Amino acid sequence: MEQKKRIAIITARGGSKRIPGKNIRPFCGRPMLAYPVEAALESGLFDEVMVSTDSPEIAKTARAAGAQVPFLRSRENAGDFATTAEVLLEVLDAYRERGESFEEVCCLYPTAPFVTAGKLQQAAALLTESGADSVVPVVRYSFPPQRAFVIRGGLTVMKHPEHAGTRSQDLEPYFHDCGQFYLLRTEQFLQKRQIFTDRTVSIEMPELEVQDIDNETDWELAELKYQMMKKGK
Repeated sequence: MEQKKRIAIITARGGSKRIPGKNIRPFCGRPMLAYPVEAALESGLFDEVMVSTDSPEIAKTARAAGAQVPFLRSRENAGDFATTAEVLLEVLDAYRERGESFEEVCCLYPTAPFVTAGKLQQAAALLTESGADSVVPVVRYSFPPQRAFVIRGGLTVMKHPEHAGTRSQDLEPYFHDCGQFYLLRTEQFLQKRQIFTDRTVSIEMPELEVQDIDNETDWELAELKYQMMKKGK
């Protein structure tokens, strides 16, 4: 079996309900899917850049952007409840059947226009230097979660009243997943079958370059942020 260094897998199933066709909808003038494909290709990191999809229309857009679509995703992993790990495992299994394996696998989400070749290169360097199982981009919560309110019995109360008088700058910073990409050591991923392990490290992203895109307002905010990001470079 031929051992290669890295594969990039863009997970782009069809059938988005909240924003129909969002994976290939024009974003700042180009199909959304083109951005992560371009970043992966420009990084020079990958022996293979492929799109896992169940949609012939998405496959056509992916190929036009320069990605490979050697097979379509199975029906089992094209449903609403399929996990990212299950999709990656299916792709790796399919390549293994073709006689190809990879030391590292990078999962990129199709609605990740803020991913750049430089960020992927940074993640690859960190994975090598750290010896970790995986690298995940994260963003800091803009307001300390320790100061959160909850509503109980119609009353608004602090979730953590012990921090009522704590200065924000004295609270431990919390982070969350950017939902853009993951870089994994394939062997550890196949063993543990999960992206986040007790040996996961992260790179922090600026808030300007992170945006969930679940509705039309999110989409408009993402376009504004993207334009600001490009303007600042």
